[in-house]
Amino acid sequence: MAQKQPVQIAAEFKLVLVGDGAVGKTTFVKRHLTGEFQKQYLATQGVEVSQIVFYTTHGPIRLVIWDTAGQEQWGGLIEGYYIGAHCAIIMFDVTSRTSYKNVLKWHKDLNRICDKIPIVLVGNKVESKDRKVKPRQITFHHKVNIKYYDVSAKSNYQYEKPFLYLLRRLANDGNLSLIQALAVLPPEIQMDANQIAQLHEDQKRAGELDLSDEQDEEFNN
Repeated sequence: MAQKQPVQIAAEFKLVLVGDGAVGKTTFVKRHLTGEFQKQYLATQGVEVSQIVFYTTHGPIRLVIWDTAGQEQWGGLIEGYYIGAHCAIIMFDVTSRTSYKNVLKWHKDLNRICDKIPIVLVGNKVESKDRKVKPRQITFHHKVNIKYYDVSAKSNYQYEKPFLYLLRRLANDGNLSLIQALAVLPPEIQMDANQIAQLHEDQKRAGELDLSDEQDEEFNN
């Protein structure tokens, strides 16, 4: 029986995934990596390093994902993991105002250590009916000129969008696309068409707002 040929990787990049504890970072990675949703939260011990190969129109691209702990006790140790990163995802939980408030800190740390890398802001758990951070309040990405996506690991909603955006930036090709879908399990929670349409409408309206400091002032204290 012929042996399977190893994948010839066209490019490899380091991605750091940051954000407060329990916002869903590890779950998000594992959903992509193995198609398995992590139902039980286990605090990441410093950092977990995983690899995902994306089959793209530029060939197979490997992202080496450094999933960092969000706990304060890791402090400067985590900052050392940022060194050499080519791109980053900052994640917060839309059911936690504190996690959004701390996005500023994560962004400052990345900018201090990494030199002008592409960054995506991600709001996780948008399937929840207990949303505390409303779309009109999410203005930070506009102020610092980074991309934002709603996602839901539980429902697979927009799960590939942050990665695809970063791959396009890294390849310097806005038309880069995936030629093979990532394997994921069926959604843990189904989001109906009305709920998805409402998310899209809310995002559209948020984008049309006057971006004054008042929009998210409650998070700037």
